[in-house]
Amino acid sequence: MAEDLDELLDEVESKFCRLDPLRPGKTERAKGRGGLTNFSDSSQDQTRKNLRSTEKEDDLDSLINEIFEEPNLDRKTFKLKSRSSGNTSTKASIQGLSKSCGPVYLSGSSVPWGIGTNTSQRACDRLRCIACDFWVVSYSDYMWDKSCDYLFFRNNMPDFHKLKTKLVTKKGARAYACQCSWRTIEELTNLQTDHQLRWVCGKH
Repeated sequence: MAEDLDELLDEVESKFCRLDPLRPGKTERAKGRGGLTNFSDSSQDQTRKNLRSTEKEDDLDSLINEIFEEPNLDRKTFKLKSRSSGNTSTKASIQGLSKSCGPVYLSGSSVPWGIGTNTSQRACDRLRCIACDFWVVSYSDYMWDKSCDYLFFRNNMPDFHKLKTKLVTKKGARAYACQCSWRTIEELTNLQTDHQLRWVCGKH
């Protein structure tokens, strides 16, 4: 009786239940056994494995792309930084050079103060004497009296209240003096043309 039942089940399964094992949700009786084998589980497991391997391959591809792309970005960034730092240092050096006058100009009161250059002729307002180590004072629209001498400046520099006793008003002129030298200037004058003066631009 049991053998007949098994044969009947085998016949029914062979006709109606034995389908493509790759299709999910279908079952087939295992040969030589009395149980059923579920192909949906094995198929889903295989699908999961395929998806995982695909994801891993995608991750590897993205990592490889990042490895090859990042150095290019770094090089571009480095180049940009280098160029910007180079421009900054160049500007700084130009500004540093332009802080001092070259050449140094003396002038009357009609010429503005500033940094003197070959293209911008301005009177230096930061003169220092390297002989007596005094800053040079200047007074616009004044001139020095002809009676001025070395001892007058030696004893009275840099007190304006004492110096003004020898200052004479003169429109357009400018009176310069340190402790050892003095000049009255009316026109733009290059300091290098006066070889007796030991004045230099004291700007840094």
